[in-house]
Amino acid sequence: MSKATAISCANIAFVKYWGRKSDALRLPLNSSISMNLDHATTITTVMFDPALNADQVTIEETETTEKAARRVSAHLDRIRALANIQMRAQVVSRNSFPMGAGIASSASAFAALTVAGCAAAGLRLDERALTILARQGSGSACRSIPAGFVEWHTADTSEAAYAEQIAPPDHWDICDLIAIAQTEHKKVDSTKGNELVHTSPFAQARLIEAERALPVIRRAILERDFATLGEETEQEAIRMHAVAMTSRPGILYWSPVTVRIMQAVRDWRESGIPAYFTIDAGANVHVLCQGTDAATLQAELRTLPGVLSVIANRPGPGSQLSENHIF
Repeated sequence: MSKATAISCANIAFVKYWGRKSDALRLPLNSSISMNLDHATTITTVMFDPALNADQVTIEETETTEKAARRVSAHLDRIRALANIQMRAQVVSRNSFPMGAGIASSASAFAALTVAGCAAAGLRLDERALTILARQGSGSACRSIPAGFVEWHTADTSEAAYAEQIAPPDHWDICDLIAIAQTEHKKVDSTKGNELVHTSPFAQARLIEAERALPVIRRAILERDFATLGEETEQEAIRMHAVAMTSRPGILYWSPVTVRIMQAVRDWRESGIPAYFTIDAGANVHVLCQGTDAATLQAELRTLPGVLSVIANRPGPGSQLSENHIF
């Protein structure tokens, strides 16, 4: 038996991953840029055991759905193939935040599964190889492998579609406040949303804009230009959701509380507090602000009707092994 545990951060994308060139390899239509979230984490323990006849997967202390278990086993199969082993595994995973609600739980989950699984299998992969492997489990998981601010490159081959760090976590004191408007699983998962992108009449226009925004956002991060980062990120979020809403069938991830938060952020900005929103595939809203404004905005968010809680995040570390095994 061999056991390993890893901790990974979820990430928030400034340029979104929405649409794929290849569903099988999860090759993205466009490159994307994100920031790891230091208080939205997944811890996963993997143990390969010759006594097991099948993989055993437990998430949040409950047996997973058959669909989720198949996805985890498929990723373990990739690790087993690389390590040339056949043993089944016991996997136990826990999150510090609601899963399946649009806070990139699959990103942190598959990043942690990749790092823990490889270590338990005796594989020693470099960071780039880990990002390529993690991407095949969940596209955005590749961005949770490096630390801090990360870019995931679009490509036509698996080997070239890797993620790498743009800047380390201590490069910039900005904050991502996740306003939780919904804790239950969203009705349409990101995998399905990605598959429907090509049915939207605005997909190509959004892709052109994402490619334009990429170097602008990269430069804004390197130069610590918060206004540019915020403006571009907010517009990109709206473009992504416009594509989702106009897909066939259309996907509406927002709730009335989502819109209330969006409107509040714009009101605060007009009053002189630099704040911007972005939203992944879910109802919860990420409010970007500078570190000096975080406490004020966190308090304001908590007063909004329908906001269940707020998770404050600074730029987070990369995926890493831990000796604190779950079992």
